[in-house]
Amino acid sequence: MKKKMLSFLLTGAMFACMLTGCGKAEEQAEQGTAAQEPAQEAQESDSVDISAEEEGEEEVTITYANFNASGGNEETLQKMYEAFHEEYPQITVDIETIGYDDYFTQMQTRVAGGTAPDCYELNIENFAAYANKGVLAELTGIDVSGYNETALSAFGIDGKQYGVPGNFSNVVLIYNKDLFDQAEIEYPTNDWTWDDAMEACEKISALGDDIYGIYQPITFNEFFKVAAQYGGGVLNEDKTAFTINSEENLAAAEMMIEKITETNVQPTDAQMGGMGDWDLFESGRLGMIPTGIWAFGAFTDACDFNWDICVEPGGTRKATHFFSNALVVNAESGKKEAAATWINWLASSDAAAKMRIEAGWDLPAISDEAVLAGYLEITPPENRQAVFDSLNDLVVAPIIEDYSLMADIITDKLSRAASGELTVKEALDQAQEECGAQITMQ
Repeated sequence: MKKKMLSFLLTGAMFACMLTGCGKAEEQAEQGTAAQEPAQEAQESDSVDISAEEEGEEEVTITYANFNASGGNEETLQKMYEAFHEEYPQITVDIETIGYDDYFTQMQTRVAGGTAPDCYELNIENFAAYANKGVLAELTGIDVSGYNETALSAFGIDGKQYGVPGNFSNVVLIYNKDLFDQAEIEYPTNDWTWDDAMEACEKISALGDDIYGIYQPITFNEFFKVAAQYGGGVLNEDKTAFTINSEENLAAAEMMIEKITETNVQPTDAQMGGMGDWDLFESGRLGMIPTGIWAFGAFTDACDFNWDICVEPGGTRKATHFFSNALVVNAESGKKEAAATWINWLASSDAAAKMRIEAGWDLPAISDEAVLAGYLEITPPENRQAVFDSLNDLVVAPIIEDYSLMADIITDKLSRAASGELTVKEALDQAQEECGAQITMQ
């Protein structure tokens, strides 16, 4: 593969206090403005222009930390590196894989202490906080033509690219074909609306007292997507104000909550009896579950019934979840060019993409359908094409620096509505008020 031309406009300033990651959001809001000022100065004055990566250049060793390979994909990542090193023998990568539960605690400490790796992985929830603190190098010259545009745009801020999408996952509707057969219902199609799904839910739930039509988590991640399906959203277009309690959002939340409180086609927490939603589906007692494509392996192993997938139902439009992790370069690294060469290869090369697909890992965030074609050959599910059909309607979570606080507030209020403690309108009104009071929009 032809070596890519790179140039970097660097955000060289470190912030004065430890990144708070998923917590201490009020401190983030207070520190954000001051931290961004020196970062902006660095962007304007400090740039590196690399015209080419020459074969004979000096050897360099870089460090790379990640969490996504933990739990069974370390071998695949190592094979990717070996292929990279054959192409770029002058670049050695020391790879550190850390479990997700410990990863961000370690990264906060290391970034604040000036010991962060040359490049590393960030989840989409934490990306904005790191970028806004000036600790990520801006990437201005990498070849991004092969990326999925939605995935790439998730890691840009104010027109500047601070990361590349290292992987890609979305959500589909997974359904139990045997229960649909028993209820004498036609299988779901990509054209289904939530009205169609609710009609099927009631017929499936009628099969038995311990059988339910659907399980849709009452969480922020599910709500922002369903809000989009009804034409709503939690922020206005320029992200200067919350719109949590809009009429469109109310319609979306009512659809989600009333499945539990009114029709009971979705089980309450008490009816779940401590089971998880995947457990319930694997038991054969759940008709449908909107969940991520990462469930395919588990369901293949655990389900002794026939199941398949289709695009998620819609409201006034289609919208489906987008998940991705960013690969970023440390603004304080002295080896930025090599680090960026590695992460861009890892995220977008054909070789890495094929290895990821063959391993059954999450999808590479690329647009080349020929490379992705191998994914369709793996069954079940039979209708893997629905994964790619869903890409036409991806929606990205509203990424703000206090993402975790916003998500926690909205999830808490919706959960109280699902338990009957609040009406749906009260839940959204309170979420609107609390988010507005506790989160300062930039």
